[in-house]
Amino acid sequence: MPYFVYKVFNNRTFEPVQSFPKFREAKELTRSLRTEVGEDDPFTYRMIFARHEAEAERLLSQKREPRPLGEDS
Repeated sequence: MPYFVYKVFNNRTFEPVQSFPKFREAKELTRSLRTEVGEDDPFTYRMIFARHEAEAERLLSQKREPRPLGEDS
């Protein structure tokens, strides 16, 4: 399965940037693109692992629960 790099806007719209067969290539591009993003820019870059572009966009549009910081008492 390929890795997809997307430009994700604040209004939850997506713009595909590029796809890669290997994690390292996708990670390097995502990191380099993120260094170019300013604080006032209305977008960020995300990398996602999916079978195809439609699945990647579906996964990006899902609201994710925050990761728990510790065990519940």
